[in-house]
Amino acid sequence: MTSSLVSNGSASKVNPGGLRIAVVGPSHPFKGGVAAHTTQTAHALSAAGHDVQLVSWSRLYPHALYPGEQAVPDGGPDLPPYPDTVRPLRWDRPNTWWSTGKALREVDLVIVVVVVPIQVPSLLTLVRSIRVASRGLKVGSPRPRIVAIAHNVVPHETHPGGEMLIRQMLRSVDGIVVHSAEQARLAHELGLDRRPVVTVPLAPHLPGGLPDPAGRHLAATREPRAEGDPLRVLTLGMVREYKGYDLLLEATKGVPEVTVTVAGEQWGQAGERVRELAGDPGLAGRVDLQPGYVAGIDVPPLLAAHDVLALPYRHATASQNVLLGHAHGLPVLATSVGTFGEDVRDGVDGLLVPPGDVPALVAALKRLAAPGELDQLRAGLPDIDLAGPWARYVEALTGVTSVESRR
Repeated sequence: MTSSLVSNGSASKVNPGGLRIAVVGPSHPFKGGVAAHTTQTAHALSAAGHDVQLVSWSRLYPHALYPGEQAVPDGGPDLPPYPDTVRPLRWDRPNTWWSTGKALREVDLVIVVVVVPIQVPSLLTLVRSIRVASRGLKVGSPRPRIVAIAHNVVPHETHPGGEMLIRQMLRSVDGIVVHSAEQARLAHELGLDRRPVVTVPLAPHLPGGLPDPAGRHLAATREPRAEGDPLRVLTLGMVREYKGYDLLLEATKGVPEVTVTVAGEQWGQAGERVRELAGDPGLAGRVDLQPGYVAGIDVPPLLAAHDVLALPYRHATASQNVLLGHAHGLPVLATSVGTFGEDVRDGVDGLLVPPGDVPALVAALKRLAAPGELDQLRAGLPDIDLAGPWARYVEALTGVTSVESRR
């Protein structure tokens, strides 16, 4: 990478015809889907022939806002780290925001990952620094294009001023990539029409990798559910109020032939609520709480031990979790929020229910537990393609500012 970028003591070769790109965002070994997706994005851009540096954080959030461990324990083998990664950014040192932006003044493209309002002041400072520093370049020298990946145009969990901060952030860039038509609509409502807004599905970054075989081919090797065996339902990931795991447990009380595993970190009020429900006499012996971070290496065996992946979210944006379940041979029970309504073919490879509707969840669980239903849905699972979505994602990121508008 060119010397204008933050130095990590090494330089990579610029490929002829490729762009010099800086991806700014959380990365492995920080936990969560966004960090994994950011890391995989850097890998995909590099594989496409671009010269890429991943510019990340050494301190991501204040502990008061994220009381759990923020990084994968011991670095964890969740996915390959991107080799050209530097970590100059710290939430508690504003000078790092400005100096990092200044160092990016000569790249062709800066991709900024936007997730939560708390990070907007730092990212806005970084963008402003890039703009100011690039004014000092020679006349005729190209200025960096700045593109935002907006995982949530409107934050999952509302906070005073949060929407205003996100809107301000997205107005500061040259183009925006979103992951669903609904997110593009929200961007339009926030008055972002003067920026190109490109909609492209969230490219997958499956923890533990893609099984072989995958999808319906893997499902065909599963043993049929024996008569009298419980239907084993899995929820996977950090317990958050918007994910609706409490609603699934409420519904499970009315379906005695179902067991539920809740695997993921449990803290805050949402975690308390799940633990309270797990102790309900109506769920005695039917809820397995597995608190703590689920490492990527542990995801495949966990999925293999269950029959259905449940996504009972109250609301959502885009998620790879439907693909994750399908890849591992599991039908998916999901609510019709975010992209789930597009990812799940109701009655073919899973079931869809309205969000926040416990009686609908009860009916869906009873249907899944009925003889033959699980086998029928397994037979309808799709083939899995990872290469195609990433090719389209790279094209969107590198081309978003070259068009007047895409929605």
